[in-house]
Amino acid sequence: MVEKKNISISIDGPSASGKSTIAKILAKRLGYIYIDTGAMYRAFTLACLNNDINCEDEKASCSLIGKIEIGFNDLNHVTLNGIDVENEIRKNNVADNVSYIASYKDIRLDLVNQQRKLAENNNVIMDGRDIGTYVLPNANVKIFQIADVKERARRRYLENLEKGIQTTYEECLANLEKRDYIDSHRSFSPLKPAIDSIEINTTNLGINEVSNMIIALLKERGIVTKNEQ
Repeated sequence: MVEKKNISISIDGPSASGKSTIAKILAKRLGYIYIDTGAMYRAFTLACLNNDINCEDEKASCSLIGKIEIGFNDLNHVTLNGIDVENEIRKNNVADNVSYIASYKDIRLDLVNQQRKLAENNNVIMDGRDIGTYVLPNANVKIFQIADVKERARRRYLENLEKGIQTTYEECLANLEKRDYIDSHRSFSPLKPAIDSIEINTTNLGINEVSNMIIALLKERGIVTKNEQ
């Protein structure tokens, strides 16, 4: 069995493919630290909007680097300058602009540096768009989750309703299609599966099915034992 020290698991894929949900479940089952990198980009986006910065303006957006503090609290909610902004970052204005912020090289380099530091001395499960390809290229296990965009839009719509965020299915679908294009076509660290990643299509799978599949993979590779899951 591989010694359980500084184990890192990356889960990449497009928005609403179930990455965060699965990562949270796995982190709880394994006792690992969960790092939601997407929430960090959303928090940066929120900071830009709060400062009346046009997120399509790269220079203006990058001007906030080093001037804001993004972290996670005890509830694993993302914080902006010490304030819990978990609900604010899920709103439509942030969703509509986050892909611009995530495409800017200097912002990505700044946040990636923070993400790598978090993974240095902890067993972590990290989800995002480029974790296995760029942030943690030596991750012990790399998962790439996909799902049909219409199913992803349905999930996001129901999620928004549950959180009291006013939106429509059509708006969710349009937003995801836009984000998919920007994320996969950005010049620096685009969304794509790592060569050594395991692809899981979650379109017709339940949460427990997906998490159990990944646990089985971790057992197969000797990363966890029966008692650890």
